Amino acid sequence: MAAVPLAQLGNDRDWPSFRGPQGAGVAAGHKLKASWNADPTNGPLVGVLFKVPVPGLGHSSPIICGGRVYVCSAVRRTGDRAPLKLVEGGEPTAAEDDEEQDWVVLSYDAETGRELWRRTARRGKPRATRHLKATHANTTLATDGKYLIAFFGSEGLHCFDLSGTLRWSVDLGVVNVSKYGVGWGYGSSPAIHGNRIALVCDDPANPFLVVLDRRDGKEIWRVSRKGVGERSWGTPFIHAAGKTAQVVVNGWPWSVSYDLETGAERWRIGAGGDNPIPTPFAAHGWIYLTSAHGGSAPVYAIRPDARGDLTPGSANPGEGLVWAAKGVGAYISTPVVYEEYIYLATANGVIRSLNARTGEKMFEQRLQGGGQIYASLVAGDGKVFVPSLEGEVHVLKAGPTFELLARNKMAEPCFATPAIHRGTIYFRTTDSLLAVR
Repeated sequence: MAAVPLAQLGNDRDWPSFRGPQGAGVAAGHKLKASWNADPTNGPLVGVLFKVPVPGLGHSSPIICGGRVYVCSAVRRTGDRAPLKLVEGGEPTAAEDDEEQDWVVLSYDAETGRELWRRTARRGKPRATRHLKATHANTTLATDGKYLIAFFGSEGLHCFDLSGTLRWSVDLGVVNVSKYGVGWGYGSSPAIHGNRIALVCDDPANPFLVVLDRRDGKEIWRVSRKGVGERSWGTPFIHAAGKTAQVVVNGWPWSVSYDLETGAERWRIGAGGDNPIPTPFAAHGWIYLTSAHGGSAPVYAIRPDARGDLTPGSANPGEGLVWAAKGVGAYISTPVVYEEYIYLATANGVIRSLNARTGEKMFEQRLQGGGQIYASLVAGDGKVFVPSLEGEVHVLKAGPTFELLARNKMAEPCFATPAIHRGTIYFRTTDSLLAVR
């Protein structure tokens, strides 16, 4: 499969996984609204196609397939809502949340928001902790157009068809993604390519990458990441070009590319942050990586045919590294490359833009009123969309200078990454699923 030109990404296509086609976060071919109001306390609703409640607690981002929206959630059996900590700060504190839960997959009509079906993938007490700001359903679903893949870490891998029938489930054991004995919670979504599913399971005690058969869940290969990538919350990125495909995993102390067929290592690069969360993605024919939280906070652009150790300053870095920019990386939010620029957001409300071809910084600007940016950025129609935990979506004009087009009230915090399909932007807030058109 040849790489798709950036301008064609998301062009009238479904949004089948985290950040849409090829994980790029870009949609094309339709006008997108810049200004709206989804907060009834801020006046009449404007531009909102629908707004419906979502049960339970989850940061699972919406995906779109065949006129339906899919998300997942963790619903307490007691009926009460699990608490979230929303104040600024990232202390490594696990939530006291071990009540029995239902891990559910939900389907909604993409035009009306009507719930079409709800299925329970697993019922029981959580087998691992979550962070105070996280949930037991952080991960986003993935679909190949026929089946839905849900992975909840310690709560298992589950395959449904699009009508909600469970086809199979696989228990990969406890994946306790913690640091220094403090719970953080699982956050890496599944990636699909053909009949293969890639999963990152970076439990520090036993970190591994595994590829399974989408048809029956049987394991094809597994590689240990001990000493290579002992912490990662990023979704694996499958890059296919010609007859070869690779799985790129953002990790610490190394970010690594593996051959999709065999699991053999293709290249690695020294990671800059010890809590890698952003997902790798491709644009302009290159693979982009970033991380922060200590270290050098780099952004890397890498050639897909790279081999060996690409770390700047290594003994033989070769020509696989196109450029590296230090001190400008993102900690939580995955950046977006839109046209000629890469846009990054920080957890304290700073937006940066770099030239996507050279790494040259174009601007750095703090958002008006600040804002904690945890959701990943998406773009289309000359606009970059930046959701915040403060319940606002900042809309920027794409280009080499900072220009804010609108600050849109959402009424509820936005942890999840938006999905875009045919001119409609779908948001999952802490309480609701809503569509803006």
